[in-house]
Amino acid sequence: MTTRIDIPRLLRDHARTFALTLRLLPSSLREPLGIAYLLARASDTIADAPGIPTDRKLGLLGELEALLADGEPQSWNPGSDGEFSTAEAGLIDFVPDLLRALETLSDRDSICSLWRTILRGQLFDLKRFEPGAKPLSAQELDLYCGLVAGSVGEFWTRLIAKQGSGVLRLPLEEMIRLGIAYGKGLQLVNILRDRQADLLLGRRYAQDADLPGLFDQAEEWLRLGERYLAGLRPGRILMATSLPLDLAVPTLAGIRNSPGHVRVSLGRREVRRILLRGVPSLWLSRGLDPAS
Repeated sequence: MTTRIDIPRLLRDHARTFALTLRLLPSSLREPLGIAYLLARASDTIADAPGIPTDRKLGLLGELEALLADGEPQSWNPGSDGEFSTAEAGLIDFVPDLLRALETLSDRDSICSLWRTILRGQLFDLKRFEPGAKPLSAQELDLYCGLVAGSVGEFWTRLIAKQGSGVLRLPLEEMIRLGIAYGKGLQLVNILRDRQADLLLGRRYAQDADLPGLFDQAEEWLRLGERYLAGLRPGRILMATSLPLDLAVPTLAGIRNSPGHVRVSLGRREVRRILLRGVPSLWLSRGLDPAS
């Protein structure tokens, strides 16, 4: 365990929902997942920063790719004074410390591979949306969702197989397939939810005429996510893995019902209700606990 950085605090500051999810997991999974999430969040913060030229973003993300190749985190100095908010700059400045902490973990190689894949997706996103760019094709949207989120489903599944003996109820390759679809479904819901904000950043992931088909695609991927959850034995891992789906399903329903709304989001009361609904999965079998 690293003592240089307070990973739980960073997660509370930058990802409250994920911090809740992480607390549900066995201790052996918390640090590798926390570091993996914070690294991806840092590069995503760079990619989504408003008011920073695309070339500058590409340069910073390219430097992060190089860090993974040369293994010298102390050599990175983003020099980002004034380009990000105080909180964002704080997270970005912690990247070298996160990479040093990563060196102590047995899951280092798989986390590096995951982050490298996510960086590919973020770089694709920046390069693809030049001024006046057309919306993504269906194939490009599938590729993007797979790189930035389907990869997380595969990583998560392999980590469970390694650290959570007996948790997977289906063959590993089947669970990986379902986990990739689950991740893509969650990402597509985010895209549909944030499409107005993305337009302000010059990113049009789909045309309005494509929305009905994208709603159906998101629902299909989330149904595969339900099958993924059915392949996990009841317990902390199931509850934590269920939470994103429990939040995504009502969010997608709200977007479908109000496609012109600027941004559909769940209230705190609804989030608390969803959290409490999942608590029985900590001790009841799946047959006795439909909510899990």
